[in-house]
Amino acid sequence: MKFQIKILALLILSAFSVNSYSQAPVKLNAAEIKQALNKLEVLGTVLYVAAHPDDENTRLIGYMANERNLRTAYMAMTRGDGGQNLVGTEIREYLGIIRTQELLAARRRDGGEQFFTRTNDFGFSKDPDETFNTWDKNDALADVVWNVRRFKPDVMIARFDSARVPGGRMHGHHTASALLAIEAFDIAGDPNVFPEQLKYVDPWQPKGLYWNTYNFRGSNSGTFAGEDGYYELELGAYNPLLGKSYDEISAISRSQHKSQGFGSTGNRGALREYLKLWKGEAPSKDVFENIDQTWNRVEGGSTIGDLLRRANKAYNLENPSAIVPTLLEARTALVNLKNDYWKNIKLKELDLVIKSAMGLYLEVAASTYSAVPGEVVPIFYEAINRSVIDTKILSINIPSLRKTISINKSLVNNQRLRKNDSIKINQNANYSQPYWLEDEASLGMYAVKDQEMIGLAENPGAVPVFFNLEINGQPYQYRSDVIFKRNDRVKGEFYRPFVITPPVMADIKESVLVFPNNEPKTVNVVVKSGRTDVKGAVRLNLPNGWKSNPAFVSYDLKEKNQEFSAVFSVLPPSSPEEAYIGVQATYNGKSYDRGLKIIDYDHIPIQTIFPKSNTKVVRAEIKRANQYIGYIMGSGDAIPESLEQVGYTVTILDPNSITTESLEAFDAVIVGVRAYNTIERMNVIQPRLMEYVKTGGTVITQYNTSMRNQPPIGPYPFQISRDRVTVEEAQVTILAPEHPIINGPNKITQKDFEGWVQERGLYFPNQWDEKYTPILSSNDPGETPKNGGLLVAEYGEGNFVYTGYSWFRELPAGVPGAFRIFTNMISLGKERPKNTALNSVETDNK
Repeated sequence: MKFQIKILALLILSAFSVNSYSQAPVKLNAAEIKQALNKLEVLGTVLYVAAHPDDENTRLIGYMANERNLRTAYMAMTRGDGGQNLVGTEIREYLGIIRTQELLAARRRDGGEQFFTRTNDFGFSKDPDETFNTWDKNDALADVVWNVRRFKPDVMIARFDSARVPGGRMHGHHTASALLAIEAFDIAGDPNVFPEQLKYVDPWQPKGLYWNTYNFRGSNSGTFAGEDGYYELELGAYNPLLGKSYDEISAISRSQHKSQGFGSTGNRGALREYLKLWKGEAPSKDVFENIDQTWNRVEGGSTIGDLLRRANKAYNLENPSAIVPTLLEARTALVNLKNDYWKNIKLKELDLVIKSAMGLYLEVAASTYSAVPGEVVPIFYEAINRSVIDTKILSINIPSLRKTISINKSLVNNQRLRKNDSIKINQNANYSQPYWLEDEASLGMYAVKDQEMIGLAENPGAVPVFFNLEINGQPYQYRSDVIFKRNDRVKGEFYRPFVITPPVMADIKESVLVFPNNEPKTVNVVVKSGRTDVKGAVRLNLPNGWKSNPAFVSYDLKEKNQEFSAVFSVLPPSSPEEAYIGVQATYNGKSYDRGLKIIDYDHIPIQTIFPKSNTKVVRAEIKRANQYIGYIMGSGDAIPESLEQVGYTVTILDPNSITTESLEAFDAVIVGVRAYNTIERMNVIQPRLMEYVKTGGTVITQYNTSMRNQPPIGPYPFQISRDRVTVEEAQVTILAPEHPIINGPNKITQKDFEGWVQERGLYFPNQWDEKYTPILSSNDPGETPKNGGLLVAEYGEGNFVYTGYSWFRELPAGVPGAFRIFTNMISLGKERPKNTALNSVETDNK
């Protein structure tokens, strides 16, 4: 029985993964019900394939899902873990969580669904072979085949070209996604390939594979018209039920990619795009013309199709519930359909239409957003029928908790039923950790043991519930999840995912601890209770040669979500070393080794993660000059915290309050990543920075992306290009061995370029004024040297530095050499006289 329940839940989740369990209940309005009725009549599927969040053509997805009324999904190879973050400081797996939720938000706008593979976005790659070597091609291919077999697309569409471009510009992940789509198309129908999947799915052969020819700026009009193998789509159509053109829908969808700064404005009017046939039988005009998209494609479907057509034809926007008897008749026939795939898909769609047409509101809410295994949680359930249809709620079933709430009450038109109850979380309940982060990943692949979880966008809800009703005497069941909601004075009704947590969580706030010498450092461990009355001891698990005082600290937390700070003094070894410190908290005879990470942005549901309490510690010889740093935060990074690790005093500057006089308080001013891309006032701040340099200050400006009309950034001109060095082990040549950046206070050698992560750097300038001195050179294998990654110019009495090297990755990762080079850059200027200005600088520090 447990296995059947799990299969049912996952089928529903995989079929409608965009309905994030943390969202408010879906309530279709009258026009949206009509749109859903149109979709109920269509049985067809299309799978869009690309590499990352934001690669998808949201216009095409919106068109397929809402104009052609097809079940449409986007399969992204990765979750975008290796990119940059324009809304905060999260990178790597935490950025992947943000971008996953942004994709789900996008699919809620364009009507598509969202799937993934286990591949990890390890950073920009210039070659598909490098990508396959890092990903593990066989596992990546297995995941694509798995998604094809489970989703059963009639048509597959690849975003990117499969052609390799010798010596040209291409993204290895992009090309790899196309190559995998081609190979998966050929083998997904073969039962001898990945036969272990056939325990859960059947082989499946799509009818066609197409390439979505490039049309990023909507300029393809007429380009491929009439050419053999190309099929035209009119994507500029207007949907009167949704009140928008598909490009307007696309813009809303694409604008959900906020961590990438992809806000878009929709267009109106005709807009043609083209699909090129790669594989399959060539249709004459339309890619779906040889595919039956009606209910006739399944045995026993014609009766269902007839009933749905009748309901759709009789639908009255001013009285949606009038067609419910016909829909219930169709539902009875649908429940008996032999084809499980279309039965599950269409049953979910139909149940939402019935619920919406009746104005049914069905919800179970917890009194708290979190609980621990074994905890009793107060809940309330609400049910209301806002129609004249005879309705009775029989029970609420919570199978994972073996609980049934018997109700047996009629739901009279517009009379709310609201009752209190409680649930007890299972003692062996799993924590609400994103499933792909439960086990340690490799550089290229996440480790997922449960085959049925592979490909899902997110975890199922922690506690699924089923409402059992009788509507006009016929059985009706609706699946939901226990949620948490509250009223926010600003936002109003506010939903948050209900999660299962450990009883106690403990971790070191910093992800990396850097010891620049052999002096001890104070380390704070934050202990947080997941329930009331939690007490025990917390200790550090230290590598050999490291010492802490005291050995352990006792804690006693009376309230749920209470925090306690345990203070340790950690003494590093005398010689350089990199290691990891774990944190262990004891409670009730057990040990717990997970911390707590909350990701909270307005545009996505709050995300709760329980990472292993494992902090990197670095003992390195890092000498520094100067003390006071002003930092202008760009798109967001963790460099200020990293610099504080080695003893600097860092002040985050408010862009609205920067004056020439206020800058005088600092020995150096650092401009954060992409500041010139994200801060409108940089054109006002720029001359003040240059005046600061002219009078003896040091300004270090980190990378910005290339811009069509690049504003002045330094005292002399240079041009940012798209040049980058993606291989983190690429050889680095010191071009100016006598320059102060190389010689002091830390003597830079080749050893300082060891252990870098993800990449060397990006968006290096490729042209610069002769007054700049290039310090370092590096390049990927087979490419020309890229000398513009670190440029220095004297200006007046001070120094200006522009650098495209990825300090925003290397410093938070605790790379010793990166710290040594960066402190040398800061040390270029003389220590400036301090005055009371430092105390009056307006900052964003919190």
